[in-house]
Amino acid sequence: MTVTYTANVNTSKVISNFLKLLFRWRGSIYKLVWIDLVIFFGLYCLVALSYRALMTENAQKVFEGIVYYCSTHGNLLPLSFVLGFYVSIVMGRWWQQYTTIPWPDSIAILVSSSIQGFDDRARAMRRTILRYVCLCQVIVFTMISPNVKKRFPTYSQIIESGLLLENEKAIIENLDVAFPHYPKHWMPIVWAASIVMRARKENKIRDDYAVKTIIDELNKFRGYCGFLLYYDWVSVPLVYTQVVTLATYTFFLFSVIGQQWTQVSETGSEPNRVVQWFPFLTILQFFFYMGWLKVAESLINPFGEDDDDFELNWMIDRNLTVSYLIVDEMHQEHPELVKDQYWDEVFPNELPYAEDAKRTGPPEASTAKLDYNKVNSSDQKRFYMSRDSTTTNRSGRDNFLSHILDRQSTSASFADYQHQMPSRRNTRESNSRLTFNEPTLADSETCQRRPSRSGSASLNFDELIEQRHQERRERMRHRFLNMRSTHTRTGPSGGYTVTVLRAPSEDALGEEENP
Repeated sequence: MTVTYTANVNTSKVISNFLKLLFRWRGSIYKLVWIDLVIFFGLYCLVALSYRALMTENAQKVFEGIVYYCSTHGNLLPLSFVLGFYVSIVMGRWWQQYTTIPWPDSIAILVSSSIQGFDDRARAMRRTILRYVCLCQVIVFTMISPNVKKRFPTYSQIIESGLLLENEKAIIENLDVAFPHYPKHWMPIVWAASIVMRARKENKIRDDYAVKTIIDELNKFRGYCGFLLYYDWVSVPLVYTQVVTLATYTFFLFSVIGQQWTQVSETGSEPNRVVQWFPFLTILQFFFYMGWLKVAESLINPFGEDDDDFELNWMIDRNLTVSYLIVDEMHQEHPELVKDQYWDEVFPNELPYAEDAKRTGPPEASTAKLDYNKVNSSDQKRFYMSRDSTTTNRSGRDNFLSHILDRQSTSASFADYQHQMPSRRNTRESNSRLTFNEPTLADSETCQRRPSRSGSASLNFDELIEQRHQERRERMRHRFLNMRSTHTRTGPSGGYTVTVLRAPSEDALGEEENP
């Protein structure tokens, strides 16, 4: 089953919680890599001993040239890019396969709420539909998972588990003989759909919409089971897997030679004494890259027998138990209806905490602490700066025109334009100024006829709010009177009142059309 460690890392601490996980063995990287690491280190030591004790001087010089070549050209292999992209594809595929696994809970709830009746016939229909749904899932799991196949190697073991009957086994085996090259996982879903239609004919299901909903859920379940088979049939392209495997193992074959200690340094300086005794960084490099490849190798098929593979046998047991519990034991059963704790209050203001100190306030908006005055002052500053720049540009333009027009002109029209410019400029400046005059008698009469803006701004807001409330109460009173004027009718139970709006008569319509 998948190794979970969420409870150990739920809260970050001063000392990293991940450090505790480094000492686990089940599902760890040490369990996946240790055999390859021992083989790699053994080859490295064998080559090192051969160079230091078995080779002649001429052989050592040739070997030193090979080491130099492997160390300088080994980085030409794009191992980080190839491995990273491959592992990201495998991780996405791994999670998508888990989300594709269907669960029968929604079908069980629909069947329990739609197929009515406590007699044996209705009970058998509900239980048989869910048994067929679980049987479809078991057949698919036996086709993609070695663990489930070992548990149910033949149909006889499925019969012993209670998921299949003898007559149903005979039908499936006959179809296997007639059509041996096609899977038969969809047959139980067809049987379940037929039972749903029979329940509708026998009036166990009240409406056709419920039938359609159950059929849609059955088809959805069958589709998810088909997707699991597609994931089993169509894997990551073999070419990409071969490229990643060859790149990884080839890189470390070069590293066995290229990372060796030699008496002659590549740069001509004294050789590194640390590598002479133990290749620390080489071992770490192998551990990380090979661990990356092993992660992809273990996750590419999550239905196998690895530590992090999905526990499908547990899912089979759980689904059958929960399905029977929903459609049989809990069919149309619920606790007693009572008034809840907040019946009189309608809704709670605050829910209790076990520790009141843990109570937190509501989240703040991103502009909750924004200083509006500061922002407004900065906006005004930018506005005045832009206005000053505009005034400066305008004055510079006027000075430029005055300088040009002060020159002697050879045309009479231009001289006239020169005389007109100061008057136009004075007119523009006079229009840009605001003047306040004493109001005349006519103006005062006009002001009395028009509502004053300053007077409206000085209204009392409390009076305005009270006026709006009064208008709203009047509208509600008229609406209530209109409702009372219509005809009312009480339902058979006496608990509901139905308002019946009478259609206008033909005489009234004729009067409206011909006033």
